[in-house]
Amino acid sequence: MPTRVHEFAWPDRVVVGTIGLPGARTFYLQVRAGKQLVSIALEKQQSAQLAEKIDEILDQLITVKGNPFSVPTSTPIELVDNEPLEAVEEQFRAGAMSLGWDPTTAQVVIEAYPISDIDPDDDDPLVEEASGESEMLLVRMPVGTARAFAKRTREIVEAGRPTCPLCGYPMDADGHSCTLPEL
Repeated sequence: MPTRVHEFAWPDRVVVGTIGLPGARTFYLQVRAGKQLVSIALEKQQSAQLAEKIDEILDQLITVKGNPFSVPTSTPIELVDNEPLEAVEEQFRAGAMSLGWDPTTAQVVIEAYPISDIDPDDDDPLVEEASGESEMLLVRMPVGTARAFAKRTREIVEAGRPTCPLCGYPMDADGHSCTLPEL
C-alpha cells in the first residue's frame, strides 16, 4: 500500500492552534508552504509534549561542545506567529509521532502518522483494501522556527481552562464542584 507523504522541507508557517472553546478544543498542527496547506488533529498532550521535546533538543544542541549550529536560547521576535489557524481541513488525526534532528540541514524533524484502528496482525486483504492509501506528515524546520513553534504551542496549551486551586482539576465555565481529599 503506497504512503502519501505530506512533506514540508522549509515551511512558510508551522503552528499549533485550536478550534473550539476551552474544555472542548480541538488541537491542530498546521503547516503551509506556498499554496500547500495541511492540518492534522492532535491531542492536547501530544501538543504539549511536542513543544517540550523540541525545546529539549534545542537546549541540548546549545550545550554540545564545538556545536557548529547557531541555536537561539529564546524565540527570535521576528518569528513570533500569533495569527489564527488558516482554513482547517483535517487531513488526519495523529497517532504515532516522532521527533528528530537532521544535522545535515540543521533542522528539527517532525513525523506524524494517522491513528490506525486496523489490526497489524490481520492478513485479510479486504481490510488492507478498505484502508486505502496510508499517509504521513513530514515537517523539517530550522532552529529559530522550531523555537518559535515550541513557544506558541506552550501558550496555546496553557490557554485552556483554569485549574481549581483546591483539587487541581480543570474548571468549566459553567461551574465546578470538587471534593477535598480527607486528611
